[in-house]
Formats: sequence, C-alpha cells, structure tokens
Amino acid sequence: MEPYQSTTPFGRRSLSLAHVATQIVASSRPPEKVVHKWKIFKTICTARARIGVSERSLSVLNALLTFHPETALSGEDDLVVFPSNQQLALRAHGMPASTLRRHLAALVDAGLIIRRDSPNGKRYARKGRGGEIELAFGFELSPLVVRAEEFEILAAEIEADARALKLVRERITICRRDIAKMIATGIEEGVPTRRAGQGPADWQEIHKGFRAIIDAIPRTATCAELEPIAETLSQLADDILNLLRTHIKAEILSANESHSGRHIQNSNPDSLIDLEPSLREGGGARAEPEQQTPRMPEGSYPLGMVMQA
Repeated sequence: MEPYQSTTPFGRRSLSLAHVATQIVASSRPPEKVVHKWKIFKTICTARARIGVSERSLSVLNALLTFHPETALSGEDDLVVFPSNQQLALRAHGMPASTLRRHLAALVDAGLIIRRDSPNGKRYARKGRGGEIELAFGFELSPLVVRAEEFEILAAEIEADARALKLVRERITICRRDIAKMIATGIEEGVPTRRAGQGPADWQEIHKGFRAIIDAIPRTATCAELEPIAETLSQLADDILNLLRTHIKAEILSANESHSGRHIQNSNPDSLIDLEPSLREGGGARAEPEQQTPRMPEGSYPLGMVMQA
C-alpha cells in the first residue's frame, strides 16, 4: 500500500486556502532543481519584509534547515525534517515553546514551509526494512526550492530600493553642506544677490528658503518622497553657485579695466610735448629724460592674473 501524505494540520489548527496553494506549488517542483540552503536562506533574510516574516521567525527557519543533513536542497529528495520541539528550541537559541509554535505558524502562513502532521501530531519518520525513510512527518522545506527565483527577485528589488535611497540621501547631504557654506561665503564676502533688479533681496532671504526646504524633510521618508527634495536642493545649490561665479567674473572684469586705464595714462604722448619748451629755452640739446615704466609693488598682481594662474 502506498503511504498517504497528510495535507491538513493536527488538532485545532485550521487549513487555509493559502496553505493549499503552497502545497500545490510544492508538488510541482522539478526534480532536477537544486538550491543551496544557506544561500536561499540569506536571500529570504534580505527579502523578509516583502515575504512578511520577522527576524525571530527566520531564526526558527534557520534551526529547521540545520536538521536537513545536506547543504543542497534538491527537487527529487524528501525534504521533510522532523525535530521535536525540544530539539528545535535548543537550536533556536532556547526559544520558549509557545514562541516557537507561533513562529512555526508564521512560516507556514508565509508559504516557506509545509506542515506534514502525523495522525497523533508527533514528528517522526517511518523507516523501511532496509533502514531508508519511507514516510516522514514534520515540516517540508520544498517551498524553498520551488520559490527560489521568486525570493531572488524580491531580494534584488529590495537591494535596488535600498541603494536608490542611499544615493538620494547622499545627494541631499552634499547639497545641504554646499548650500550652507556658499551662503556663509556670500555673507562674509559681501556678494550681492541682485543684479539688474533680478534675484533675491539678500542672503537672509536665500537662507530662509533653504531652511524651509530642510524643515520639510520627513524623519522616515521613502525614496519617492526624497527625490523631489533632492532636485529642489540641487537647483538651489546651482543658483547660489551662479551668484558667486557672476560676482567673481565681475571682479575680474573690473580689475582688468582698471589695469588697462593705468596703462593708457602712462603711455600718453602729451607728456613728450610738454618737454619741447624747455629745449628751446635751454638753447642746446639736453638729454631727454628716460621714461620709466611704473613698477608694481612687490608681491602684488592684478586680480585677473591671479585668477588665471
């Protein structure tokens, strides 16, 4: 007679449609499929928020996996483990029996394991004459094999979301630092904020707008909530940097015009005409005074030269 595998839980535990769906999925596992039990466990830990299990439930799953002798979980193997509550509690770091039962139920509800209860609810294995296991009652691990790709996709999505959140937080932090220091520079250097009647009234107005953006950031924000804030801060940082650049360019232009004006004044030919009457009055040829090029104080350079260096 062929052994009959139970599909319903023992005692007062109820059977849900989700439990039946998990059993259907597990029965369709391809025999050639093999997964590494600790790799898939790590993947499930990463995707636990999407799967809907807690860290304590995963510690129970970890304990269950230790009772499977092989590292590989194969679709053709019998993947039922049958530890007693006492053995399972010890490997779950001394978890109380009531807590253990609650987390086992959570693993079943999440579709990570299947309960295969015996007629009396005990967990054991029935062996044949040759010592091989014919039928085991306990917890079946086959959903881990069947749903391996699903767990990997969930874990990849969570990792991508975490990376995007990290990047947008980094962007906001850098923009906040740049804006704060550029505002301080503008105030200290007396950089004007309005040119040709356009622009903010003063740096205090810019700082007020900056603080309004920062104060609107939620304490626990999602990536979708932070992205528009990062865009606003980036635009504000670009606007402030343009104010500083415009001021520097204006200073360079002013310095160059001043330098050109001094050069024209020193090379004026009228200064030579003023010397002709003295030559006539002296009645003789007097040595023309040597025209000297004005010297700049040592260590002083035009602002344009400094900026180009």
